[in-house]
Amino acid sequence: MTYVNDLDLILDYGDYNPEPNPTKKVNNAPNTSDEKKMSKIFLLADQLKAAKEKKKALEDEVKAITAEIDRLDLALSDEMAMSECDNFSRHGSTFYLKSRLYASPKAGGKDKLFSALRKNGYGSMVQENVNANTLSSFVKEQKENNKDTIPEWLSSVVNAYEKISVGIRKGK
Repeated sequence: MTYVNDLDLILDYGDYNPEPNPTKKVNNAPNTSDEKKMSKIFLLADQLKAAKEKKKALEDEVKAITAEIDRLDLALSDEMAMSECDNFSRHGSTFYLKSRLYASPKAGGKDKLFSALRKNGYGSMVQENVNANTLSSFVKEQKENNKDTIPEWLSSVVNAYEKISVGIRKGK
């Protein structure tokens, strides 16, 4: 019989049972039937090992590509900012500077943050925890309402930084 792929080969063997039989003694000299079963097991083992190795290689490649994207994004956003270029189109894509503020409680200061929010009339934001996106939006709003400065009562209990990056969308 001709097999199209390894799966057809495996399926043709029929009664494959991955559960070991505890009453069956293992014989170091397998017969022809045992050889077929071991062949199938070895084939599956080799395929599993190859798939795991491929997955690991792809994960490593994704990490390298992510690092390259971060490097290029930083370099391009710096060049655009220095050139006072907010956006441009190239090869059917529009590149534009975008900014996002990230905020989180200072290390070990979650209780202080919650207390400060309650004391300053923003206790409705406090639940068992404050959603990171909600907190970031709130800090951004406070900064905008206070002449581009985070109020002292808030800056003493949160870490905040802005990340500038480049967005890409299809051009018109």
